Amino acid sequence: MDIIDEITRTHRELKESGETKSLLVTRHFDAETKDVWDACTTAERISRWLTPITGDLRLGGSFQLESNASGEILQCEPPSLLKVSWVYGGPPASEVEVRLSAEDGGTRFELRHTAEPPPDMWTRFGPGAVGVGWDLSLLGLSLHLSGGVLPDHETFHETEEGRQFITRISQAWGETFLATGADAEQVAAATAATTAFYAPSGE
Repeated sequence: MDIIDEITRTHRELKESGETKSLLVTRHFDAETKDVWDACTTAERISRWLTPITGDLRLGGSFQLESNASGEILQCEPPSLLKVSWVYGGPPASEVEVRLSAEDGGTRFELRHTAEPPPDMWTRFGPGAVGVGWDLSLLGLSLHLSGGVLPDHETFHETEEGRQFITRISQAWGETFLATGADAEQVAAATAATTAFYAPSGE
């Protein structure tokens, strides 16, 4: 795995409107749009790169990701648009929208996560709390689509490669946060807290 390539392939944005925060991650996959769509909407394939999923995976249905979020399927327009509600750890629900389009012989992938995070959580972690999680998920999707070997979800953060990846993407989200005009000291503290959460030291 080329850590730098996986990180630089992703473009990160943050928009704020009052208490509402919207994170956008955009990247290119060297795979056909139908293949990427199938990987993002088929239970058997989702379970291979993300986590096991159960539920009724069609418009109006609900889903549960093992040890992760649950929600309802709000929009489904194959093979280009998927929008779901996203409940993690209790209400209120947020929304995740995925858009796919053909690009340069592959697929342009856009994921937007819009939420009203608890103020104390945002102050402590900033966008990295959610952003790093999505970066790790998209690493799994990238390796799945390319036929690579997926790292163990439970131990990746303990490996040298995993810690480097987490540290770098945490810093990338810190830079994205700083670009919105956030206080530099708050950004530094949030970046450090995010890195420590995803890759605790001493393990």
